[in-house]
Amino acid sequence: MVLKRVHPNWLINRMNFSKAISLKTRATVPQKNLVGEKSELHTSRPSTNYQVCKASAVSTSGPAVHRGRMTSLDAFRGLTIALMILVNSPGDTGTVYAPLSHVNWNGWTFADAVFPSFLFIVGVSIVLSFGKREEIPSSNTLYMFRVLRRTIILFALGLFVNGFPSFYLPAIRIPGVLQRIAICYFVASMIVLNAGLRGRIMWLIGLLASYWLMILFIPVPGIGAGVLEPGQNFAAWVDLRLLKGHMWSYYDGQWDPEGIVSTIPAIATTIFGVLTGQLLKSSLPARKKAAWMVCAGVVLLTAGLILSRWLPINKSLWTSTFSIFMAGMALVCFAFFQWMIDVENLSSWAKPLIILGLNPITVYVLSIVLDSTLRSTNMALSTGNGASCPFYLFGILCVPIAKPEVASLLYAFSILIIMFLIAWFMWRRRVFIKI
Repeated sequence: MVLKRVHPNWLINRMNFSKAISLKTRATVPQKNLVGEKSELHTSRPSTNYQVCKASAVSTSGPAVHRGRMTSLDAFRGLTIALMILVNSPGDTGTVYAPLSHVNWNGWTFADAVFPSFLFIVGVSIVLSFGKREEIPSSNTLYMFRVLRRTIILFALGLFVNGFPSFYLPAIRIPGVLQRIAICYFVASMIVLNAGLRGRIMWLIGLLASYWLMILFIPVPGIGAGVLEPGQNFAAWVDLRLLKGHMWSYYDGQWDPEGIVSTIPAIATTIFGVLTGQLLKSSLPARKKAAWMVCAGVVLLTAGLILSRWLPINKSLWTSTFSIFMAGMALVCFAFFQWMIDVENLSSWAKPLIILGLNPITVYVLSIVLDSTLRSTNMALSTGNGASCPFYLFGILCVPIAKPEVASLLYAFSILIIMFLIAWFMWRRRVFIKI
């Protein structure tokens, strides 16, 4: 984990460019990519020309990138982090607006779209950070080491937030959000490093088809094949055999929504982002890129709905139809950000989202730590009984001024504001924690 101090002014400037100017220089500035790495420093003789983007111009072909970052992607990433916090931090889990609550089993809500959107963004970032395959040095050892290091750090952070604050290792939950991000990032990075466009498409199809066949046709002992009920499906059976005692207690430790087998189609969600990243790296005009993303998104949304007749859209199982449908939704949402920021050159409205998107993992981990700390802190009540700190604060600050659903949302917004202030302070201090 590396702390970098970077001048913040470039982050919020209007980021589209129409032309590049050639400068004679001894070295280019190392660019920062979207997942936090720094590209190699290229040096040359004074006579070599380099392309340097001009911040005030407007581009019709390339994404809004400055010093290695795409502002529209930062904004989309910031939106997913903000929604993660709102979904994970309600004042009362029993009184939540339906769109901000996960569906019980089959179907979907907007809350279910947040996590796959983040994995989609991870896939886009992989391509933009690695560049074209032919640009990768002849030896991939350094890149593989960086990918492995980041994977280990993400997985370890996931174990940390799962165990915080008690760290009771005999029953610690091994799967989790950050753990799934780590695995998807690692596998997708290996595919990007070792496969071209055709190979990546074949991997995508193979992952979706193999998981579909597994959960429908592999019989579960004592249950049979094709059963997709909670705790009675093939994915749950594998998790119970390999992760018993280390799964989410919310489901009585019988299965986990971020389990082993269901990570297969989650990797496919990341590959959808990889293919989108390749589109962004193409020479098409920015308007056509946005149009292609909308068209592809509508096709995937339609395909997911049609295929759900045979395999339901289900986040807990992360069914193949869920992966397809949510990739379509992510494409349409990202196309909106890309159109507004990269094409129309309107980025000031997205400044708060951009700030959140610059330290996404840090903000997410701190939000979980804050929530766990508050829940493990008891407050004395006038009745002589104790209550968790969130229950106490929610009761005295939010409940008296609004109806239950609004009060629950206000509490979640208060957590989001705290996290934004932390992100804003880091941005002002030019501190960006890179994993």
